[in-house]
Amino acid sequence: MKFEFKPGLALLACLLAPLSAANAATGGEPIQPIAPARVASPATAELGKMLFFDPRLSKSGFISCNSCHNLSMGGSDNLKSSIGHGWQKGPINAPTVLNSRFNLAQFWDGRAADLKAQAGGPIANPGEMAYSHELAVNTLKTIPGYRGAFKKAFGSDEVTIDRVTQAIATFEETLVTPDSRFDKWLKGDKKALTADELAGYKLFKDSGCVACHNGPAVGGNSYQKMGVVEPYKASSPAEGRVAVTGQDADRFNFKVPTLRNVELTYPYFHDGAANTLPEAVDTMGRVQLGRKFSAEENARIVAFLKTLTGKQPQFAMPILPPSADATPRPKPFD
Repeated sequence: MKFEFKPGLALLACLLAPLSAANAATGGEPIQPIAPARVASPATAELGKMLFFDPRLSKSGFISCNSCHNLSMGGSDNLKSSIGHGWQKGPINAPTVLNSRFNLAQFWDGRAADLKAQAGGPIANPGEMAYSHELAVNTLKTIPGYRGAFKKAFGSDEVTIDRVTQAIATFEETLVTPDSRFDKWLKGDKKALTADELAGYKLFKDSGCVACHNGPAVGGNSYQKMGVVEPYKASSPAEGRVAVTGQDADRFNFKVPTLRNVELTYPYFHDGAANTLPEAVDTMGRVQLGRKFSAEENARIVAFLKTLTGKQPQFAMPILPPSADATPRPKPFD
């Protein structure tokens, strides 16, 4: 029999080798439980929560961070691509903000090193919130309630974009989802999962899914090419990590998404092309692993993935301070 060398399969083998060592170090499981949120500065997190929900950081006065990362919908917007200022259609699917603290970087292409760097991006993006950092800061300065909140969080009422993004990041760091049924199983509750769900997890491991989807967030800690075994025909113009590095080898390399709460964060992939989990599992099996899952195998993997839904963040909705007479008014149609 003639052996046909497939670069994609060779890459998978390279990925699985270091993972085996990691498994040995974690008791044989490539996925670890998520720890509950730790709040280093409650006042800063509370300010960040206000800013996360405040549409006055956008030119239209209509779009907030929560518009695209809806915390009532798994931290995403369930759209193929988000809608920005003037009903502009974004070029890429909005990733969930839940458990984003575990990502090696932010955005699909990793262009923001951390949550603080990410928080400032949408505010000044003309296709998203369409404001500027200077205008956002000047708006907040005119609102007495915000000046008091900044003083409580930072020791003075000075409003800067550095403090704005730090506060939003501090709030986002609290958005973790522990205590999924799978976490309970990992911690020793062997009745937490059904036989089909356990069979799905075995398939998930044995098929190689864990080569990329591992760690506490079940992803988010590496960049991988979309279309390892066969080309992926994306419906988005985004080309991934190459936009950051300029290296052609990074073309179509994207940050691996977390699978935590994945049943809530449809549609799937950077282009939002897969509307359902069974469709996503089928596509990933083919283009990443070179495998066609049977209907039964697909259903078992989907059953396992649904066990990754954790306890959603619980908090009181912020009451935003009112605008003052000097506060700039929205310009939704400019």
